[in-house]
Amino acid sequence: MLRFQVDGSDAIEVQTRQLVIAGWTGRDRAAIDHHIEELAAIGVPRPSSVPLYYRVAASLLTQASQIEVLGAGSSGEVEPVLVRARDRWWLTVGSDHTDRDAERAGVALSKQLCAKPVASQAWAWDALAARADTIGLRSEIFEDGKWVRYQDGTLASIRPLEQLITGLPADAPVADGLVLFCGTLGALPDANGRGVRPAARMRLHLIDGDQALTHEYTTTALPQVA
Repeated sequence: MLRFQVDGSDAIEVQTRQLVIAGWTGRDRAAIDHHIEELAAIGVPRPSSVPLYYRVAASLLTQASQIEVLGAGSSGEVEPVLVRARDRWWLTVGSDHTDRDAERAGVALSKQLCAKPVASQAWAWDALAARADTIGLRSEIFEDGKWVRYQDGTLASIRPLEQLITGLPADAPVADGLVLFCGTLGALPDANGRGVRPAARMRLHLIDGDQALTHEYTTTALPQVA
């Protein structure tokens, strides 16, 4: 069950039934190729087609400020997230936290292994759709003792969200309880040129003018034993 604060004083509760993560959703091919290449650099297989819709267990969704992961090889990425409730779409922000070691074996497998944090606030999508391209998408990670910018852009870099809704596969019908992660931006490289990289703390931001949806979470690495 997810609970979102909406429209100031109102709140909605969502019994999540489906979680779909749209991957490789860059609006232009150059942006897609950049993200494919930065992941290929850490051994992730290239996708068979773009975009792809990964079906993931809805039980992985969480609004907690802390998640547990196996080992130190996972990382998050900020995404606009559409939630279907009350027969309409709501927009929030989340992180497709992914096990990068397992990603080398299979992207779908890696997505199933980590919790998916989302914010506790949401905006009505129909009030934003006309200006969606101006909405900012940003993340920061805590690295070397300070917060650093990790991703930064706007929804103009991602395929129009309405197109992603239209493209949903038949086995993911639009109904209350559907949650759709809509893609991400390339990671900004650090001083050593690393793009995608792990961090124990992450901040997510979805920005519309002077208002923003935010979520911060930490990861606890569980020991890997055999």
